[in-house]
Amino acid sequence: MHRPLRDGRERSSRPLPPLPALSRLLVLLLTACGTATPSAPPAPAFSKRVEGRNGMVSASHPDAAAAGLEILKAGGNAVDAAVAVAFALGVVDPSQTGLGGGGGLVYWNRAARRGEAIDFYARTGSDSAWARVDTTAVRPPINVRAAGIPGTVAGMLDAHARWGRLPRAQVIAPAIRLARGGFTVSPLLARTAESSRTKLNADSAAARLFFPDGEPVRTGERLVQPELATTLEAIAAGGADAFYRGPLAERAVEKLRAMGSPVTLGDWQGYRAEAKRPLCSPWRDHTLLAAPAPLGGVVPLAALNLLAQVRADTLGSPTMSGDAAITMIAALRVAEADRRRWRGDPAVFGVPARGMASPGFAVTRVAAMATAPADPVLPGDPWPADGQSPGGRCDLVGSWPASARGSAAAAPLSPTDTLADDAGASFTSHFSVVDRDRNAVAVTFTVGVLFGSGVYVNGYFLNSGANNFDSQTRGPNRFASSTIAPTIVLRGDEVRLVIGAAGSQYIPTAVTQVTFRTLALGEDPWLAIAAPRLQPARRNQVEVEAGFSPQVYAALRNRGYLPVSRVGDIMFGGVHAIMLSDRGTLVGVADPRRDGAAMGW
Repeated sequence: MHRPLRDGRERSSRPLPPLPALSRLLVLLLTACGTATPSAPPAPAFSKRVEGRNGMVSASHPDAAAAGLEILKAGGNAVDAAVAVAFALGVVDPSQTGLGGGGGLVYWNRAARRGEAIDFYARTGSDSAWARVDTTAVRPPINVRAAGIPGTVAGMLDAHARWGRLPRAQVIAPAIRLARGGFTVSPLLARTAESSRTKLNADSAAARLFFPDGEPVRTGERLVQPELATTLEAIAAGGADAFYRGPLAERAVEKLRAMGSPVTLGDWQGYRAEAKRPLCSPWRDHTLLAAPAPLGGVVPLAALNLLAQVRADTLGSPTMSGDAAITMIAALRVAEADRRRWRGDPAVFGVPARGMASPGFAVTRVAAMATAPADPVLPGDPWPADGQSPGGRCDLVGSWPASARGSAAAAPLSPTDTLADDAGASFTSHFSVVDRDRNAVAVTFTVGVLFGSGVYVNGYFLNSGANNFDSQTRGPNRFASSTIAPTIVLRGDEVRLVIGAAGSQYIPTAVTQVTFRTLALGEDPWLAIAAPRLQPARRNQVEVEAGFSPQVYAALRNRGYLPVSRVGDIMFGGVHAIMLSDRGTLVGVADPRRDGAAMGW
């Protein structure tokens, strides 16, 4: 049955082309995307593992990956392609991310031999009301008080202004085409729309788009978003000012304030993404670059340093070895305990992130890995290490400095406190890009929980990032904390691995496990990403995917852990990575748990 679109056109199922034509089309598509070499491990799904020499994109939706590849082929660099991917994802992956979200970016500028980072996560405004929870403004299922001032547009266009090569209108053009001309609804969007039925139907404009006849959009249908296309066209023509000033800004602020938000037009106009140095740590014969505080890059760096200290690579694969699996869990528990203690916006609080990410601090934390599974891991003291350079190449590539606000550290959390409203959920979007010159970009960005706060305006959803504050770190004019961890791994001056993940609290653990498997155990990145993962949970619980050896499950029980079975759908995160192989090819991999794709040539 045909289903009418908002713009009057119909959703229909076109007849398939004859088999020979379809076969030729498939060959052309696979050739354009850079198919795996005959010696490479097979990827039994569309565009999940591809190789190329000139450039590569791995993103959480095929249309977004194709947008980035288009820009690379047009002569754009990694930053140009990243901007194209980000805006395209805002069209095709609206439950996870979009113009109303925020995130973080790490960039490796190979010519300058310099690491860069931009924090464009959601911020609070200037009103003192941001320091308290106002339950009277919450109108379930929409939570306007969860909506921070969005940073996606500011962050991506700031990166483009600094390091891009092509015109702004050219890199946003693919997203405009996808919004105005439509795209094919993916299984993930169909599932998330169905699961968010109540939230989406709370706003008539969102309901008309995602529930056009009272039923959610379905996989394979074509979704057209004319209002979002108009917003994107304004941004392409006028830049960030078109989003943060003028009619688009006024309409957004008016709707937020009418629903009880303390945001002002001045807050909206005053949003600025922050250019920062990335966290940096030497690791084995590599250099790790990750998103600095209050983003979550410290956990993978701290955990990987712990694994190096105990020579975890000699224990074998966590898939097969109980000792390897338990060591991985122990390292992740210790790294997370330190993140929970030292948190918050570093412009306001003392956050010794450089110390936590350093190999020197890892030496002092090895003993904590022996903490009994049922006991909370006590945080360490990273302040001595914070005052020291991490060493290696970090001083050359530019690294996150020591904290200057040690006396202003946030008060400790109890072991049962959560840091975000999406604990137990697995949302967000990540993509990785490498260009012909081997510049690299890792971007993780999000609207928070599915479809964010539920506030829909100008064709996009506002984030739920303001709910990421805890009782100690909440306040005006500050960035929220997040688990997002875009990461770039270097070997010398060459990019070796670009990686990140979607998935709330599953992000840092997924990045750690895949990076360790790829670079310490030498696994192909496709196998490392497809491998089953572990997730430390409350007390002695460890969430496990299917696929570990029986010996691993038994070892967990024997050591005092309680394995909790979880289906390996989107809940264990979505890793999208690019690795530079020893043969000089770029290997792009998209997580089979999500709908993404890798594309290169």
